[in-house]
Amino acid sequence: MNMNDIILKKRTGAELSKPEIQFFIDGYTNGEIPDYQASALLMAIMFQKLSMEETVCLTEAMKSSGDIVDLSAIHGVKVDKHSTGGVGDKTTLVVGPIAAACGVPIAKMSGRGLGFTGGTVDKMESIPGMKTTMESDAFMKQVNEIGLAVIGQTGHIAPADKKLYALRDVTATIDNLSLISASIMSKKLAAGADAILLDVKCGSGAFMKTRADAVALAEMMVSIGNLSGKRTVAAVTDMSQPLGLAVGNALEVMEAIHTLKGEGPADITKLSLELAGIMVYLGRKADSPEHGKLLAKEAMNNGAALDKFAQFVAYQGGNPKIVEDEKLFPEAKYRFDLKASESGYIGSIDANVIGLASQHTGAGRTVIGEQIDMSAGIVLRKKVGDEVREGEVLASLQGNMESKAKLGLDECKKAFIIQKNPPELKDLIQDIIGLSLLDTN
Repeated sequence: MNMNDIILKKRTGAELSKPEIQFFIDGYTNGEIPDYQASALLMAIMFQKLSMEETVCLTEAMKSSGDIVDLSAIHGVKVDKHSTGGVGDKTTLVVGPIAAACGVPIAKMSGRGLGFTGGTVDKMESIPGMKTTMESDAFMKQVNEIGLAVIGQTGHIAPADKKLYALRDVTATIDNLSLISASIMSKKLAAGADAILLDVKCGSGAFMKTRADAVALAEMMVSIGNLSGKRTVAAVTDMSQPLGLAVGNALEVMEAIHTLKGEGPADITKLSLELAGIMVYLGRKADSPEHGKLLAKEAMNNGAALDKFAQFVAYQGGNPKIVEDEKLFPEAKYRFDLKASESGYIGSIDANVIGLASQHTGAGRTVIGEQIDMSAGIVLRKKVGDEVREGEVLASLQGNMESKAKLGLDECKKAFIIQKNPPELKDLIQDIIGLSLLDTN
């Protein structure tokens, strides 16, 4: 078996066998296969595509390239949640405590942010004293004791994906459903959960710009998950404008706390309850997603979810008093307001531009490892469909470097479109994929 034959086979449109795919992943991960041959195969895949069987084999090979987490020491049905990334997406910090308060064990590994898509780990580290690393035994013990632990993803999970993604990024081979699906699902399957909920974003602030593309990606990932023995569901959700009002690390944690108190923005509240309801169902603590949603609402309304969040913070070294005192969060030195230049209705808010503006304030990274300003970011004062008068504040920007905050303000001006008539609003939750495939036992 050699790479030249494998490249030629895929270039002519033939289907690769499981041993051939395993040979490629093993060889490329350990350095025996050079970048130029891997690039050639990736480009052949771009043009000829992969079948579902090939995609599952690729996912399995990438999953097996590193550590596979064993969560068997944790009691109950472990449920993981993954978002494909978006601006202002702090749902993990809301749905995790809600699901845990409903009895579903959440043992989650999350990533850091790069560019304008914030990482859950970065957001957690805006909480004074919060630790995002721990030994495996302590991780399992915490989940068994309080039902919730979130830590940074280790570098030993699916190393083939890390190496392949870097190559795809510089060879224009990112935009392929099979390669995207295998990238995401190899890490999720290696993380050891029994069930997986995927939040697939679509719109200007998401990788998948259209609903059709997002649904296609969701369907493929759900199929991979179920074929791999994991109960998997995907929600296709709108990211044409930022989720919630806050964009930035400490700002988003504060908004998550407001949401757990029942005081959050309508969109983040609605999405969090929907996702939490599905997680409670996947964790077999509810008879249906609707029943799960009722339990999730109850956990939010009676304070159990907020208590779980405070407990989670305390267990990981953070100050649980943050749930009542926002002054404990990092504070920004500079604040600037973006004001409306005319009256009308907010026709659109480009989530991508808001994300870039937030990055400019210091809330996001431009390179891996760059230090970020935990206090920096943007708070939207208007959302799509809101009426606005000339001079009203559209958004407030903040940070600890005046030049960066002003740079963010200049970028933010490009995000808002004001029109004369109210716009047609998009559904926040556009589709749920995979529920019909699950057993009802």
